[in-house]
Amino acid sequence: MSITDAPALDTKAATPSQTVRALLGLRELVLGGELTPGERISELWVVERLGVSRTPVRAALIRLQEEGLIEPIPTGGFAVRAFSEAEIRDAIELRGTLEGLAARLAAERGVPAAMLRELHDCVDEIDTLLVGALNETTFSHYVDANMRFHRLLGKAAGSEVVARQIEKVATLPFASASAFVIVQSLDPRARETLVVAQAQHRAVLEAIEQRQGARAEALMREHSQIAHENLKRVLDNQRAMTKLTGGNLIRRNAR
Repeated sequence: MSITDAPALDTKAATPSQTVRALLGLRELVLGGELTPGERISELWVVERLGVSRTPVRAALIRLQEEGLIEPIPTGGFAVRAFSEAEIRDAIELRGTLEGLAARLAAERGVPAAMLRELHDCVDEIDTLLVGALNETTFSHYVDANMRFHRLLGKAAGSEVVARQIEKVATLPFASASAFVIVQSLDPRARETLVVAQAQHRAVLEAIEQRQGARAEALMREHSQIAHENLKRVLDNQRAMTKLTGGNLIRRNAR
């Protein structure tokens, strides 16, 4: 039984599983386009649509507000947000700045051998993926390995503060390191872009190992520019926009 087919629950107390179910279901409704930008979200409609009680729905709405997908409205309740190209670029820039800081701190403070091995395992896995044919399965595995590399980099800084902020900014819509990677399967230049990104991964890792903080930071900041290029390519390709999860929320050059 899917989340949309489940019977409504009458209990007032929200269990963790109900809250997660409400969050995942509501996020899917927004990113999938069933709830459109500017549309007011009715708690009762969500309760009936997802088959959960109002308490977990309210918790899910608050979480989606924190993630930036919805916003409070003056008349009460929430509405789905739209995102301008400028907002997305700012979010990408913020992530690049924080990841650059993480790379510099990792180089200056040193990284435990076990974590370095994990980082090397990630880039080795990506190397293997780039040898074969590029298809949706390859891109899916690439997304997983790429996200793992960026997550490990945040931890490599040796700072819970920095790691938390990177994790937070990565939850912003379209700001994560892999936000636009999956739609690259439509781009004939996909392999070239991924090869460049992989070379940057290895260069950053090398700079960290050699304790070159300024170089590691500069390389990581440069690495984030690929996300800017991917955003432009997606915006210029209508087919890619329809394939991009949440693409219906993007408003080009809107302010």
